[in-house]
Amino acid sequence: MINTIFLYLDPGSGSYLIQAIIAAVLGALFYFKSFWWKVKAFFFRPKKKDENGHEDAQGDI
Repeated sequence: MINTIFLYLDPGSGSYLIQAIIAAVLGALFYFKSFWWKVKAFFFRPKKKDENGHEDAQGDI
């Protein structure tokens, strides 16, 4: 049995491969940035303000 594989890569294939790698990297960066903002927003919520615009002092006591 002959195990021969014919592989042809033209410049378009290389361009497509580079485009796919760049898209994967940028997609991963966007995903982790969005995830980080959600984690950060969960732990660092802004203090509540009353109707006069003053911060709520209950957490300081």
